[in-house]
Amino acid sequence: MGTGGEKKEVKIGTCVSADFREKLVALLRDYHDIFAWSYQDMPGLSSKIMQHRLLLNPDCFLVKQKLRRMKPEMSLKIKEEVKKQFDASFLTVARYP
Repeated sequence: MGTGGEKKEVKIGTCVSADFREKLVALLRDYHDIFAWSYQDMPGLSSKIMQHRLLLNPDCFLVKQKLRRMKPEMSLKIKEEVKKQFDASFLTVARYP
């Protein structure tokens, strides 16, 4: 989706019927300006709406998990995505014990 050099990716499930897929694509094209396509499209999103927290029991011992290795290209993609979220103030550093 998108116009000119401004391409936007939309994924539609394979289990969707062809008729429904056509209707969905038409709807998305009609209302493409309403959807948030990036983190910058949602400025001022309040953390009062939704916030993820880890509830930790202070009586339990903390366990350090084994390092999980991943492909370098996947690691770079994840770092880029996290940087985008930090830049848009979607992520903040949490202080846990």
